[in-house]
Amino acid sequence: MRLSENGVIVTLKQEVPTMPGNAAHATSLWFAAKARCALRNEVLPPRQDADITIRSLFSGISRGTEALVFHGQVPESEFERMRAPYQDGDMPFPVKYGYAAVGLVEEGPADLMGRAVFALHPHQDRFRIRAGDARLLPEGLPAERAVLAANMETALNIVWDAGIMPGDRVAVYGAGVVGLLAAYIASRIAATDTVVCDTSPARRPMAETLGVDFCSPADVPGDCDVLINASASPAALESALEHAGFEARIVEASWYGEKRAEIPLGRAFHARRLSIVSSQVGAIAATRRARWDYSRRMGKALELLGDARLDVLISGETPFASIADAYPDILASPDTLCHRIRY
Repeated sequence: MRLSENGVIVTLKQEVPTMPGNAAHATSLWFAAKARCALRNEVLPPRQDADITIRSLFSGISRGTEALVFHGQVPESEFERMRAPYQDGDMPFPVKYGYAAVGLVEEGPADLMGRAVFALHPHQDRFRIRAGDARLLPEGLPAERAVLAANMETALNIVWDAGIMPGDRVAVYGAGVVGLLAAYIASRIAATDTVVCDTSPARRPMAETLGVDFCSPADVPGDCDVLINASASPAALESALEHAGFEARIVEASWYGEKRAEIPLGRAFHARRLSIVSSQVGAIAATRRARWDYSRRMGKALELLGDARLDVLISGETPFASIADAYPDILASPDTLCHRIRY
């Protein structure tokens, strides 16, 4: 593997090591108990004919969801629905969790050998999955940026659920990774007026880099057609109700875990005939479900990552060997967007 002049990873097949037989060892990040994590060594299962072995280059920490799992805040009723692909262990603990891995194929069909792929897999330096569960990176997409694919897929589904149309006035609450990506997609729909709102002024430069207007909660425009809450804040949802126009749609894209959200459904909620809908990436938006499957949606998410400006969403990087010590502080920092692990 080497870097070209423009920073794109170029894979060289002769540099990819092979593992003899089916015996392959790996190291993975486990949540051993509430707010405790550690690296563990493991032996990969024997490779089946339909499997490929991937050597990780990078993975991304999905701060919001992983924080809920790490701190044991997933409701017991959601343990199975919250299972990540290729998760080991069971919630609450011990569990191996994560879903944003990028690596090189080192065992598998000849046409995949040495090629960079994205996979929904926990943080691990080498892993085996079904070949159909890996997506080749589009030509020119740097592996470093591809860790955003799962978040982009979530944002795309949110925009579909929102039903944003050309000319709409759109407000997105929460300038985290998913909120910024949703605002980024919405702003590219013809003639929309899209703004992202956050309590932290430090998020303004990221929004502006992506070409999206930024405002504080006090300055959200009124009479919006679509409002998206990606902040996990009940106060933001209440603000969305106050700034929604007649028959506007409010999309709740946050996931609160065990936390309760109280919202005022009096006042003008009924008179303005407002709609509150949920959006969750586990199911394809109803308006697309007849024609789109998960593979097509992920392919489009990877295609949308072609814009180099999206690198602004990577807020830091840590070597995998140090991740167990650094992980709690990464989740706790309000400055964390997508934190990248380098293998």
